[in-house]
Amino acid sequence: MPEQRPGAGNLLWAYALIDGLAGAGVTRAVISPGSRSTPLVLACDAHPAIEISVQVDERCAAFLALGLARGGGRPVILIATSGSAPAHWYPAVIEASHSNIPLILLSADRPPELHGWGANQTTDQQRLFGSHLRAFHDPGPADADADARERLRQLGGRATRQALQPRPGPVQINLPLREPLLPESPVELPLPTAVTAAQRPRPVPETDLLEAALALISGQPGLIICGATDLGAPFAAAVTRLAAQLQCPILADPLSNLRFGRHDQTALICRYDAFLDAFPDAGGATLKPRWILRFGALPVSKPLLRHMESSDAPVILCDPYRQWPVAAPHTELTLAADPALLCTALGARAPTPGPADWRERFRRFERISQQRMSAETRDDRPFEGCLIRQLLERLPDGSLLFSGNSMPIRQLDSWSGAAAKRLHIHANRGVSGIDGNLSTFIGLAEGDHPLAVALLGDLAFYHDMNGLLAAAGRDLVIILLNNGGGGIFGYLPQATLGSYQRYWNTATHLDFQHSAALYGLAYQRVTRQSAFQPALEQAIDAGGPQLIEVMIEREFSIARHRHYRQAVAEALAE
Repeated sequence: MPEQRPGAGNLLWAYALIDGLAGAGVTRAVISPGSRSTPLVLACDAHPAIEISVQVDERCAAFLALGLARGGGRPVILIATSGSAPAHWYPAVIEASHSNIPLILLSADRPPELHGWGANQTTDQQRLFGSHLRAFHDPGPADADADARERLRQLGGRATRQALQPRPGPVQINLPLREPLLPESPVELPLPTAVTAAQRPRPVPETDLLEAALALISGQPGLIICGATDLGAPFAAAVTRLAAQLQCPILADPLSNLRFGRHDQTALICRYDAFLDAFPDAGGATLKPRWILRFGALPVSKPLLRHMESSDAPVILCDPYRQWPVAAPHTELTLAADPALLCTALGARAPTPGPADWRERFRRFERISQQRMSAETRDDRPFEGCLIRQLLERLPDGSLLFSGNSMPIRQLDSWSGAAAKRLHIHANRGVSGIDGNLSTFIGLAEGDHPLAVALLGDLAFYHDMNGLLAAAGRDLVIILLNNGGGGIFGYLPQATLGSYQRYWNTATHLDFQHSAALYGLAYQRVTRQSAFQPALEQAIDAGGPQLIEVMIEREFSIARHRHYRQAVAEALAE
């Protein structure tokens, strides 16, 4: 065999890795431009199984990949050049780690001989992301040996499996590459490997732990709490069947995606945020459970969190990935089991249902809260509760709704209600960051949805405006709730400080119409509640990327929220 020239060797080396990833079922890559990463980009471009998206800003690229991976359920490749470029991935890597989203981080690097003496664009990229990685690999510079390339191809398959199991998340492969980075002449690449897609495991519940859980819940009044994690349609069907057997309520966070869908909603409670604080001692004896069965991440609602903390009921936690090594307060059992399989296994043991009136108490409070929620007002100032109701009514079955953190997700928690149509509600709640929201939404919007809508605050929009570069040519609607800065702090003790406006509210005073023009989005500005629905219809009918900026008067919004909660408390007191 003729001696392999360095440029061609780099491409063959990179192609072996990409082929190994593709052979394990990876089909998407997001790249940012750079020189040192050239062989990796050429390898992705040459591989028939890989579809490439380009995003210039590495931070936006990482969140775009996160959205693609969340929506598709498969690992997505990220490629950047050496130096500070992969460090811009860090916020998205942390989010992916905490949200169990698989990413393959291919960080191009300078070769070993350029490290340690000040060579340009060179830094230590070893284990750059610390404990947030599921695995780290550095196979060294390109090796011309065919067996070495085969080992690298196998590494691609192994890295894909590591990104999926036992707990999904990010895997970094650091790739030092020597110049020349371009092949000297055309290179004949191997035929692609046959695809054998790596799968996520579905751990089954252990029999002894099942029996222990059954002993806690059988015949006693309890709560099923489904937190801020979408556990899929099979889980929705299984957990609602179990709740029917136990005659207990399901307190469902909006991000559980249980509030919308064709599963049984008889046990579903979604207005707990309004009524749990209306009772002394966070619910008093009236609502105190004897056990709590918890699925997914912690819920968004602070009243629900307070209710959980104040209760001394034993908590049975379903943690399929053994994600949380430290037990939360009152946790008595932790079951490392697939949530749907756990619900089915518990139901198969025919547990004794709880008291006949237990679930009906929650349903009665739910109805009272709903009645007070629907009270009309003649004030035409935009209010989030009305906006969300109109938006959810308009979304067609199967739509995507992405929520920003801070106030939007809390508004959804308070005002979404429930319905039989299917909606896919997502947010970056792994670490609840303000960054990368637009990019994540655009990645998610590539899925098969009749409509994709994002609901964001003005600071979250500002933080990721560069992400709008990827919105070109896509049918999506961004609803920007502009309350003039960090509105969530208006509900917190910081609002009483004289320095509140300077250090916490931090309004940008930007004209977002200019942002829309810069990135090619159609723009509408809404200052009256009655104008929102026509603006939404116009945006949906027009197609393409759309921005609707809704001007929110913060003090009016806070007053409406407090009036609603007071009305619920008074109704329950009666």
